[in-house]
Amino acid sequence: MKLIRRLIGTLLLAGTCCFQALAQESASYILHTIEKGQSLYSIASMYGVSQADIVRLNPGADDKIYAGQTLRIPNTGGATYHTIAPGETLYQLTRKYGVSAQAICNANPGLSANNFRFGQVILIPAGGEKAETARPEEPKADIQGPVEPKCREMHKVKRRETVYSISRKYGITEDELIAANPELKDKDKLDRGSWLCIPYPVAKEEQQQETQPERIPTDTELFQANAKKAERYKSIRAALVLPFYDVARSESARMVEYYEGFLMAVDSLKRTGTSIDLYAYNSGSEKSSLNSLLARPEMKEMDIIFGPLYQSHIKPLADFAKQNDIRLVIPFTSKDNTVFRNPQVYQINTPQSYLYSEVYEHFIRQFAKANIIFIEATQGAKDKADFIKGLKEELRGKGIAPKTINENATAASLASLLAEGRENVFIPTSGSNLTLIKILPQLTLLVRDNPEQSIHLFGYPEWQTYTKDHLEAFFELDTYFYSSFYTNNLLPASVRFNRRYQQWYGKDMEERYPKFGMLGFDTGYFFLKGLSAYGTEFEKDIQQLNLVPIQTGFKFQRVNNWGGFINRKVFFVHFTKNFELIKLDFD
Repeated sequence: MKLIRRLIGTLLLAGTCCFQALAQESASYILHTIEKGQSLYSIASMYGVSQADIVRLNPGADDKIYAGQTLRIPNTGGATYHTIAPGETLYQLTRKYGVSAQAICNANPGLSANNFRFGQVILIPAGGEKAETARPEEPKADIQGPVEPKCREMHKVKRRETVYSISRKYGITEDELIAANPELKDKDKLDRGSWLCIPYPVAKEEQQQETQPERIPTDTELFQANAKKAERYKSIRAALVLPFYDVARSESARMVEYYEGFLMAVDSLKRTGTSIDLYAYNSGSEKSSLNSLLARPEMKEMDIIFGPLYQSHIKPLADFAKQNDIRLVIPFTSKDNTVFRNPQVYQINTPQSYLYSEVYEHFIRQFAKANIIFIEATQGAKDKADFIKGLKEELRGKGIAPKTINENATAASLASLLAEGRENVFIPTSGSNLTLIKILPQLTLLVRDNPEQSIHLFGYPEWQTYTKDHLEAFFELDTYFYSSFYTNNLLPASVRFNRRYQQWYGKDMEERYPKFGMLGFDTGYFFLKGLSAYGTEFEKDIQQLNLVPIQTGFKFQRVNNWGGFINRKVFFVHFTKNFELIKLDFD
């Protein structure tokens, strides 16, 4: 019998230790549910940890992660993050962390009553205000009243007695007993024969008044009460921070062209009655400091800033924008990770993982029942390896088994892979012009020898650079390629803008893609028009801004509750057999 009792005790002790270990482990990480387009790099950037730290808690994550998967993210002790539990409310979080609802809302501009739900991760601000229900400290009386005894009686500890059993005996809480006897905090067990002060119990009415307001506010009420007041701009103050001089001539020329297109957008908006104060600053070379520029008194008064070009300038400019509540539009790079932790940032160029996820979704929707054939390239395939790997995984996930053939295959070999009665889509594993030169002749023969078959060629954004060289082949092969920007002299909007630009500046834009004059016009018009229409509620209503840009598409989405916005717009450019050029726009 003693052996059985000892065994049960051992098992209970082991279970307790295991539970404590799990509790400690759960306190050391948070749970993140992966959303479409997120990569290990972007997730690590969101939480300010390394990819290696995430892999350590999630073995195999470096090889493959997928939307809907839950990852453990190490809680490094820097910023505090919280995964919302089932049934948890905003009010409960204010009590748990001792911060106000206003502080939580300010730290999480992407959070609202509509998306405050189980599984969402939010940032808990450090050093926030005290919770709304915290009671003000009562002023001390000038005249000391009668001294009230602290202990209602003293208790002598008996054998096997615990803090729990003693507090239950006297109808008080364990916290009340420990508060009256501070030495108990550092003790694992009570000393037999020692004396404890038994305090007077706190009245239930008083206790309830201290812990809860008269009525607990709902999430909707708290979000509405702490929403920023909507305001319209009488005049929009915008700044361009770009390297106009003291840099290489080619870079300066691109920035001047961007500025010229931007001025055309400002002119168009002013003609509709929009008031805009525009400032342009030279950021200098990549090694130049922005300190003197950011110290200018008018910079803090800006509503929006466009720039910079160099990655070394992004962090100081983004930190300045965040500190002064200014929107920052980054029109060029897609490799910086500032957007994942700064709510003021708008990144125009889509990060690779988000871009690919959009392409996969639209591709499968467009070619749901197609016969997919990958053409293995010998040069330039490394650049598209991630894209091809991800697309193959998406296809297999949808039950589509793709085929593969070498780039040197003859038209007859290519014909052997065709599927009658279905669309046949050929995708080279490289976006290089050399690959196109190799495969286009045989694909053209294939199409001519099999006129009854539905055959397409699918490719990459850089193909628009080679359009002049392969225009006839693109039309004959019923070609598609994806891109987040596109323009062509065959499109009416492009023709009109080119004519107007030439009238303004007496020159043509540089022959490169994207065209920076059009990029300047599109970004300037979109954001300035949006601020004019929606004021301080621009972020709330951004999806309603229905504009047709000339070259660059816009579909902004906040990356998390505490970060900024990335542009997820993707076009499919289609060269049809009827010699039509169509830009397929996906919502």
